[in-house]
Amino acid sequence: MPHVITLRPIHEDAIAHLRATEGVTVETVMDVSEASLAAKLPTADALIIRTLRVDSAFLAHCTKLRILARHGVGYDIVDVPALTARGIPLTITPEANAVSVAEHALMMMLACARRVTEFDANMRQSVWGAQPSLPTFDLAGKTVLVVGFGRIGTRVAKLCAAFGMHVLVRDPDIGKGSIRGLGFTPVDDAAAAAAVADIVTLHCPSNAETRDMIDAPFLARMKRGAVLVNTARGTLVRQDALEAALRAGHLAAAGIDVFEDEPVESPIPILTAPNLIMTPHVAASTQEGLRRMALDSAEAVLACFANRLDPDIVVNRDVLARRN
Repeated sequence: MPHVITLRPIHEDAIAHLRATEGVTVETVMDVSEASLAAKLPTADALIIRTLRVDSAFLAHCTKLRILARHGVGYDIVDVPALTARGIPLTITPEANAVSVAEHALMMMLACARRVTEFDANMRQSVWGAQPSLPTFDLAGKTVLVVGFGRIGTRVAKLCAAFGMHVLVRDPDIGKGSIRGLGFTPVDDAAAAAAVADIVTLHCPSNAETRDMIDAPFLARMKRGAVLVNTARGTLVRQDALEAALRAGHLAAAGIDVFEDEPVESPIPILTAPNLIMTPHVAASTQEGLRRMALDSAEAVLACFANRLDPDIVVNRDVLARRN
């Protein structure tokens, strides 16, 4: 009888979907301490995880594991080679959070452009009206550079175009003709394009090629007064370089949902940087997004048990060939 463990709660509709499947048992584990995991993980045929780090020590307890389903898209906290070595597929929910994250990115652009947090603070101090120290700007007519043109990046590009923005796209894995066909302008060099962009928004995974791609030289090439938005992964950006660019006034503002080290549970220097709007990695966490991610994770688990796992949602597809 397959046993599914969710580490921390997921949407109740996904739990109900799993429990409605004959022969499947489900357990939600709240205590993710080392002792608790050592006791619980050996019983799991499937795990659904959200933000817990999965490394070799974690996997050493997973003696029965047949699938690890990531409740989300990013998997930089998962030791994929270790999973692959044991023949365990890692699945993600690539479609489930795309709309939610794209909307959050646009919200960050608008909040930075209109200095929302600062005007809100002024109102709470009975300071009324526009302030010379808080210049704002329209998105219409501005140029945005979208770095990464996957499920989220394409949606962001369309939303920006709907606001009347000129959209540049950098993604070496997407043909220029495909980008042009959607009405956007492909670019070969992100740093060069950043020199003319009013906003740079990041929508690519964190890997060996992209980690720290937004460093001090990149930020220096950005147009003075530009805005950086990051709703992808914190490790794409050198946090110290971003902080310096904000404190120096080179960037007008930044909106970030992700950080180099998460969770952020103690003070770090960037938290006090000026003109910075921050959210705690919640871009995907709308009610709708959480439900979609949970249901897609549950369906991946059931598909694995039924030997019908969709390769499109599997990160380490080599394990599927081995199973077949």
